[in-house]
Amino acid sequence: MKLEQLRVLDGIVTQGSFRKASEALFKSQPALSQAIKSLEEETGLTLLSREGYRPVLTSSGKAFYRQARIVLDQVQSLKELADKLSASQEAEVRISVSATCPLTPLLSVIGDLKHEFPATDIRLMSDAMGGSAERLMAGEADLVVATLDGLASEAVLTAPYTTVNIVPVAHPDYEPARRGKRLSNADMRAYVQVVVAGTGRGQYDQSRDVVHDGLRWTVSDFAAKKEIVCAGMGWGGIPDHLIADELERGELVPLDLEGYPVRHSQLHVIRRREGALGVVAHALWERLTSAAPS
Repeated sequence: MKLEQLRVLDGIVTQGSFRKASEALFKSQPALSQAIKSLEEETGLTLLSREGYRPVLTSSGKAFYRQARIVLDQVQSLKELADKLSASQEAEVRISVSATCPLTPLLSVIGDLKHEFPATDIRLMSDAMGGSAERLMAGEADLVVATLDGLASEAVLTAPYTTVNIVPVAHPDYEPARRGKRLSNADMRAYVQVVVAGTGRGQYDQSRDVVHDGLRWTVSDFAAKKEIVCAGMGWGGIPDHLIADELERGELVPLDLEGYPVRHSQLHVIRRREGALGVVAHALWERLTSAAPS
């Protein structure tokens, strides 16, 4: 059994006829017929029914073809990997990181990588509310650090990276902080909630902890959100690593909210299962998955 015979079978199935497969594979129809005949003789199976106008897989042919597709996909993946490994390092590696992710440990890993691969540019993007997942699945990022929300497990490879605590906070003089009791969602509708806008187009929407029908101020990043909350102009959930100093000095205080507890958000290093990473992206994947900060 030869790979070329499996490619011929795949071409006939996907194109729907010997004629179209002949054009797609740049082979004569007699050559295709001979390849299928030889494959059937070697396997002892009738793979295609030729009784109708178009060739159709038999029941045995369907089972055989499913496995043949797996083999062809694996061969293609191996070829892509070989091409990557035999080539020089890629010109650019694209990384999308959740806006909630602590950057210091990540930058340490990237800095070491740059010393080893100085010719490769790094494009580091910060995304929010599903934006990282959308970039990954659209082929706009090689790796992402984000939650798994909305991603199909069969489409990605993942490894736990770190947990981020999202704390609802306000300036101590902002009215919800001064009320001194647990507040309900209904209570919080009267106060401005500052939220970070998603950077995706909604396919992998991860918005949560937003008060329904409440007052809202939408910003583009956590830096702006923190400034507004620190100024006593609203409240919102902010990763604790971004506000550790403000909490310690009492410039921000946690809120006791009925519908908004401290959220522990698990971030993962994620790549697409399909296709091979380049040399540098693969090295980054190995380092991030083996040396997660926590």
